[in-house]
Amino acid sequence: QVQLVESGGGLVRTGESLTLSCTASGRIVRVAALGWYRQFPGKEREWVADVSSRGEAMYANFVKGRFTVSADNAQTTIYLQMNDLKPEDSAVYYCRGYNQWGQGTQVTVSS
Repeated sequence: QVQLVESGGGLVRTGESLTLSCTASGRIVRVAALGWYRQFPGKEREWVADVSSRGEAMYANFVKGRFTVSADNAQTTIYLQMNDLKPEDSAVYYCRGYNQWGQGTQVTVSS
């Protein structure tokens, strides 16, 4: 089984940046897509961005231009560089991959 561990969340001010990372470990048989989701209180998780198994990045419309997703060549670590953060970006961010979810990391953006 694969485990995903996220890091990099925290409290920042409007306009500042954060970089999240997520590392997969365990029995990885073949490369798979890795992605980021976020969840607001009382809401379902929403897709933010992902990197396909071929290294192609895709983004939700609401973050395009502000966030950059990337992964290492082995597709075991995924990053989410978030720039120009807004209070409405405040959420718990989850990593998803290899049929697993990470534990989530809180991002809070103060106004």
